[in-house]
This record gives sequence, C-alpha cells and structure tokens, in this order.
Amino acid sequence: MNIRSNLILFFIAAAFVVTGVFVFSRQGRTNLPPATATARISPPAATVPTPSSPSATQDAKAQSTAAVADTAPDLQASPLTAPAANRMPPTVYDYTVVNTFPHDPAVFTQGLVYLDGILYEGAGLYGRSSLRKVELATGQVLQQQDLDETYFGEGIALLDDQIYQLTWKNGVGFIYDRETFEKTGEFSYTTEGWGLTHDGQQLIMSDGTPVIYFLDPATLQETRRITVTIEGQPLAQLNELEYVDGKILANVWQTDLMVRIDPATGAVDGVYDFTGLLAQAPPSADSAPPAAPPDVLNGVAYDPASGHLFVTGKLWPTLFEVEMHPR
Repeated sequence: MNIRSNLILFFIAAAFVVTGVFVFSRQGRTNLPPATATARISPPAATVPTPSSPSATQDAKAQSTAAVADTAPDLQASPLTAPAANRMPPTVYDYTVVNTFPHDPAVFTQGLVYLDGILYEGAGLYGRSSLRKVELATGQVLQQQDLDETYFGEGIALLDDQIYQLTWKNGVGFIYDRETFEKTGEFSYTTEGWGLTHDGQQLIMSDGTPVIYFLDPATLQETRRITVTIEGQPLAQLNELEYVDGKILANVWQTDLMVRIDPATGAVDGVYDFTGLLAQAPPSADSAPPAAPPDVLNGVAYDPASGHLFVTGKLWPTLFEVEMHPR
C-alpha cells in the first residue's frame, strides 16, 4: 500500500472517534446516544461537509430538545443483539455520476425505493408529509397519498406489493396497497422512526441510534437487532436505509456519507463518500429562487439491473444515478 493510501486510511480512521453527548438541530432531532456508546463519522478534514442551516419550513421540527439519553434504546447485550463486531477499517468508495434526473425541490426526502422505472418516495415535514409515486425520467408525480398534518413522514419500504411508511415521533407506521395507495393497516413501535428497508424476508428499521431493528412483516414485531459499529465503535445518526447485495446501506445524517453494514454483525465494511455530489447538478432552467435551500444528503434506492444507486437529498432539485468504485 503506498503512502497516499496510508494517509487516507489514517484520516478516515481518525475521524471515527468517540464523542460526548451533543445536540444537532435536525429541525430538532437529538438522537445521539450517550458518549460511551457512539462514534461520529466524517470524511478527511479537507472534505468535511458543513451542515446546512435549517430553513424556515423545517422549524416545526425544532421543538424537540429532550436529551438523547432519555430516549435512546438500551444498548446492552440481549438475546436479540448480534455478536460484537470486528475492528477492521472499512473500504472507502467514491462515485461516478452516470445520469441525472429532475427531483421536486419542495420534497423533504425521507425514503426512496426504485422499481421498474418508478420511484416511490416518502416525504417529511409536518403538514407536507406524503407517499409519492414518481416517474424517474421526468420527475412527474403519478400518485400521491398525503399524511395528516400531525405526522412527520419518514422512511419507506416496498415488500410483497405493500408499502410500509414510518413516522418520526408518533410511534406509528402505515401500510398501503402498492397499486392503489389505499391504507390497509397500521403498526406501532416504541422508538423514533427514521429509515426503513427490507431483505426480502424482514423489514429493517433505523431510529437514529446505533441500533438497527429487524421486524417480522406479518406481525411487525421485532425479531432481532444489531448495533452498528465502525472499527469497534458504535455509530449513530443512521438514517435512510437500502438493502443491496446482502448488505445494508445507511445515510449518516448531516454528512455526505453512507455506510455499508454487515447485517449479521453490524460492522461497517464500506464508506461511500458523496462529497460534492449536489454541485454536479445541471443548471436549473427556472430563474426563480427555490422556496428553501437544499438540505442534507438523504435518499438512496438501488437498481439491480444496472447495479447503480439513485441518490438525492432533502429539498434537492436533482436525483443522481451513480456508480460506486473503491478509492
């Protein structure tokens, strides 16, 4: 391994440090667990992204200021918890933009699924949350189911012609018929709801802590859980999820990074660095300024036919088709 590669790995490893309890304003999200059970992840110092300031439309979420230690789930070992993860450093991946598509800049993207040329998208914010069916090529909304203004929509998953959608702090999720978008059921959970995906057998859910939960889709009950670690340290702020080739991808909130997680152990074995992605968006034909500035990276979907990812962010005007390759 050459000197440059060693330096890159050194800076990546140095970024995975144990932090104290701190509070970000993800419109009020304060989901980090205690300092003894969390690591913060960031790219090398020269490329650390600066979190964007919340827009006025996001201020409704700034009302929650409770300490995380009061709400974080118990991270102690249990029969449902995966064995301790290894301390191997993850492989770092860069991206190549293959294509770009229009994306509604008014949508606060919380969940994203791709199937046969169609995107299914879960949108957040109080009074603006919805489930949407969108044509990939044009960005045209083909179907939409709005949530009551008391709900802040979060991650979604499509399994067996049913769409599952989380809400942030209400402790309730919704089940819809994929074709009609008719609500066919509800389910409850005791944590916050952040990201959602599935492995073909079980739903997989994040809540902003290092814990990822596996749920039986028939009963919506937890079957097991893993604690996500990077080089042996628990990693929090896990947001939107996608299951790809036997691994779980997770956006790390307030960064330009995704991590790739071994679902058996919880160990992070890959880091996808999307620094500078939004800057590659094509110029807008609309001269009017956006209603709100783009927020953080969030939203990942997978196309098994091409092996490419679709990536966007909250209030982004563009959705990117990307190909990943090791740095």
